Amino acid sequence: MEIPYNVEERQDTGMYNAKLGIWLFLASEVMLFGGLFSAYVFLRMGDITGTFASGSQELNVPLATFNTLVLITSSVTMIMSWVSLKLGDMKKFKMHLGSTLLLAGVFLVVKYFEYSAKFHHGIYPDTSTFFSIYFTLTGLHMIHILGGMVVIFYFLVPGSKMMKTEPERFTNRIETVGLYWHFVDLVWIFLFPVLYLL
Repeated sequence: MEIPYNVEERQDTGMYNAKLGIWLFLASEVMLFGGLFSAYVFLRMGDITGTFASGSQELNVPLATFNTLVLITSSVTMIMSWVSLKLGDMKKFKMHLGSTLLLAGVFLVVKYFEYSAKFHHGIYPDTSTFFSIYFTLTGLHMIHILGGMVVIFYFLVPGSKMMKTEPERFTNRIETVGLYWHFVDLVWIFLFPVLYLL
């Protein structure tokens, strides 16, 4: 039995079901990260000991800047993969989606070195309130990156077979993955200045 609005848009929302679903999921993610950002702001404003200011000076701004450029580039390659699908160019689609996956991997490798440096210098989540929030926010963000990588890998390798049988549905799936990926990048664009620069 065919599920209605699997490909075509619903009349009441103007979106197909998967797109509506990803927007609802992202709304819940906004609440999750919004609560954590709010906690950070309140704790930083109430910090009279200078823990937050001294903690942010321990962070590696050049590495974080590089990672920001990596994620912004991955958003561009994600868009290009969807555009390639819309144009029916499967080869370019795989190249762009593969680049997105590779860039996500680069981000995680850089983050691994950043975390390793902290642990080497005896900085852990229980070192201070600042580092508790730092490891919570960046760790949660990395989990979202990993989740996105799993989905991207699926659509790049085994899931790409859907393009032959249901091309429009497959293109829609890539669009919803793209929305998720842009959200993950947007979270980092907020995390970077808040944790590293302020």
